[in-house]
Amino acid sequence: MSDVFIIAEAGVNHNGDLKLAKNLIDAAKIAGADAVKFQTFKAESLVSKMAQKADYQKQTTESDESQLEMLKKLELSYGDFKGLKKYCEEQEILLLSTPFDLDSIVFLESLEMPIYKVPSGEITNLPYLMKIANTGKPVIMSTGMSDLEEVNLALKVLRDNGAGSIKLLHCNTQYPTPFDDANIRAMLTLKERFSVEVGYSDHTLGIEAPIAAVALGAKVIEKHFTLDKNMKGPDHKASLDPQELKAMVTSIRNIELALGDGIKRSSKSESSNIEVARKSIVAKRNIVQGELFTEDNLTVKRPGNGISPMKWFEVLGTSADRDFCEDELIEL
Repeated sequence: MSDVFIIAEAGVNHNGDLKLAKNLIDAAKIAGADAVKFQTFKAESLVSKMAQKADYQKQTTESDESQLEMLKKLELSYGDFKGLKKYCEEQEILLLSTPFDLDSIVFLESLEMPIYKVPSGEITNLPYLMKIANTGKPVIMSTGMSDLEEVNLALKVLRDNGAGSIKLLHCNTQYPTPFDDANIRAMLTLKERFSVEVGYSDHTLGIEAPIAAVALGAKVIEKHFTLDKNMKGPDHKASLDPQELKAMVTSIRNIELALGDGIKRSSKSESSNIEVARKSIVAKRNIVQGELFTEDNLTVKRPGNGISPMKWFEVLGTSADRDFCEDELIEL
């Protein structure tokens, strides 16, 4: 049974500070995540000077700044990412980063990025998808804001241009996502429609939704986390803190174990309960040798280490080959 791949999404919650970025890596490692993921971009290549911030960004950042000005504060340099890769190797956790422009894809290739995460906003970006596919690497693609036809077109571009294996993540891009708009079952629709492994990129508050997604069959979970939800920045308030991240990872690992292999059988842990909880055919009263077994002198009681009550009619009408005391297990 394959483990669920858990991505601790640091994103831009480092606020442009390399030290904070390393602290986020430490927290992801302690929590037990498989990978810690950042975002690689040059703000000028990502947004125009006229681009407005999303509503949730307006609520959590300086009100008088543009999206470009906000993102410039959240950049890490290519040199920073080289340092982060080395640090992740030392901490023995996988570094991932989502590129948001073509030059950043080229840079991440120089870092030998093992997997590319395509964010929801790039699912309709043909040149971007082609560039990602041309790397030949495995792709995990979020599908927030998209319908099935848009997902289908993006998949076709990736496959036609040489992408490796592809996993699709159901996602809602609102920060935070209302529970009644999460629609986790859409993940199963993606799996059925496109015959790929699926997962869930979660932006709800708390850890319930990703745990539910794993119970439904998610193979990848992505969740934002921060060192402090009260820090300034667009994503902190909708992120988990380190303790919550660890609780989510622990819960997912427990759910993985609990799901099992699907084979219905008596398990090792409950085998000792069979004798205690099941019943056997016993003497309802004292029975003398040669007496016929009837419903008047037989009954069914615990323990279950005698003749099974499923053989009730095989026992009725036979004769006792010795004396039996009340409650004694019947033997033939």
